[in-house]
Amino acid sequence: MLRLYQPVMRALATAAGPSVEVVLHNLDGSDVDLDHTIMAIENGHVTGRAVGGPSTSLGLDVLKDRRRNHDAFGYRAVTSDGRELRSSSIYFHNASGDIIASLCINVDLSPLQQARNMIEALLPVSPTGAEEAPQEHFGSDLLSVMDQMISEAIAEIGRPVEQMSRDDRIAVLEKLEKRGVTQMRKSIETIAKRLHVSRVTAYAYLDEARS
Repeated sequence: MLRLYQPVMRALATAAGPSVEVVLHNLDGSDVDLDHTIMAIENGHVTGRAVGGPSTSLGLDVLKDRRRNHDAFGYRAVTSDGRELRSSSIYFHNASGDIIASLCINVDLSPLQQARNMIEALLPVSPTGAEEAPQEHFGSDLLSVMDQMISEAIAEIGRPVEQMSRDDRIAVLEKLEKRGVTQMRKSIETIAKRLHVSRVTAYAYLDEARS
């Protein structure tokens, strides 16, 4: 495993850059010591680990069922100092079906988040009074106009609906309330559907936005 994948690991890490850690774990045998599973690592500074270092909490799940498919892609992980990672892990099985090793890729998102913050800081600030200026939306009917306004409010939050927190959704309702969208016919039902919440929850968020 080490001879086969170490050059691949180096190629991945070199191509992706210093914010991407690539790790090969030894999980062979029934007496695996999770404190010492790393047999090769590139860009170990991402998580502060080195050869001979530990597995993660996922190692515990693997040992509970060594024959299950534990492969996972693009999941969220967090370092000990609070940095957010996007990770993927694939597991290798022997001829008997038992897991013997894993290859993990961990992307440190903090440089991207910092770059986003810098870009946002450099973007021109709306002049005083711009927020009070009229915003016009066109559509073939009122429903399509309302849908455009909902899309605009969601876009202003800066993250997909699937990643929105409760406060983010309340902020959307607040924007739509100020712009009069919530006074439109069937607006709450439409907003609830777009925010992936129930109609009752949307009304509760609207009450909080109003207060």
